[in-house]
Amino acid sequence: DLDVVSERIKELAKVHKLYVDPKAKVWQLSVGEQQRVEIIKILYRGASLLILDEPTAVLTPQEVEELFRVLRSMINRGYSIIFISHKLHEVLSLSDRVTILRDGKVVKSLPIAEVTKEKLARLMVGREVLFQVEHPSTELGRAGLALEGIWAQGDEGRPALRGINLEVYSGEILGIAGVSGNGQRELAEVIAGLRKSTKGKVFIKETEVTNWSPFQLLEYGLSYIPEERMRDGTIQKFTVEENLILKDHIHQPYADGIFMNFKNIARESERLISDFDIRTPSRYTSLKSLSGGNIQKLILARELSRKPSVLVAAQPTRGLDISATEYVHRQLIEQRTKLKTATLLISDDLDEILSLSDRIAVIYEGKIMGVVKRNEVSVEELGMMMGGVHIDKIK
Repeated sequence: DLDVVSERIKELAKVHKLYVDPKAKVWQLSVGEQQRVEIIKILYRGASLLILDEPTAVLTPQEVEELFRVLRSMINRGYSIIFISHKLHEVLSLSDRVTILRDGKVVKSLPIAEVTKEKLARLMVGREVLFQVEHPSTELGRAGLALEGIWAQGDEGRPALRGINLEVYSGEILGIAGVSGNGQRELAEVIAGLRKSTKGKVFIKETEVTNWSPFQLLEYGLSYIPEERMRDGTIQKFTVEENLILKDHIHQPYADGIFMNFKNIARESERLISDFDIRTPSRYTSLKSLSGGNIQKLILARELSRKPSVLVAAQPTRGLDISATEYVHRQLIEQRTKLKTATLLISDDLDEILSLSDRIAVIYEGKIMGVVKRNEVSVEELGMMMGGVHIDKIK
């Protein structure tokens, strides 16, 4: 009886202040509203224990606050919640107790009053962690990457990018902030030559490269750290060595004409493994045997060692532990500062965007809501833009 179900949903929504229309289509709801639907589903089934695994990954800052308000209300009503997150400030904000896992084992369980962000990180990785990335000033060069009025279709045939205009300067990290699914993946793929744009132009170093092939872009100085590292960034059946030379195996020092130079391949592979601290038994080890963090280090080693003029880094720390994340951040800053790379950083992690970027562009439903300097915008203002409010209506 759908009428009875609807009334029960309204009752639960009222008690827990989870406002949602029972008759609304789920696909028409915002991500935050869909999150509320999931919680109502659990409550409707009579559950007293909720297990939430990274529940804030696709929410704006305002939606995170709303979710936490609901969860605190539920805790006060006697519900138990297991909250799994890599965002330490969220753990500290919501939890009464915290349990730290490392290598699949419990390291410690402590009352939240006895821990700090620094202590949590130290227990997680076994050493001190630097949260503040040094961000030295650098002189900007010309636009390494420019997009003019870019449109592109999504996988479902609808426009995923709608008139994107952006410039990324040499020696700059431009962060792309936004709730997941608002065109970030399509934007990266258009720039990397993996998706055709239907309108507009892409420029690298003032040369139009619109709809060039990935190979042409590679040869012209573009490096790409893909969102799906196992699918798009590596070949699992290949060895560490083979994955390291994947993009430049036809060039010096890996090749002499049509012949592979195995001595140079071995030397360069060992150097990259050492320089980028890739934890592997040997260069002959199958890639699929490595951890996610070490696979990401391998991709970084391959892409950054090419000394690109333009780098597109899509979700470069997704799924990585604090230690591996810290390493990736240092490498991106070094690339920006020492080699003057024009870097487009796409991340769902707003803290990461704020930590690494010189400027921040916010994308919503395939449109840019505004571009701001990182030290001239608040988290609340970014959250509003991530929800679809243009910068002109905020400032």
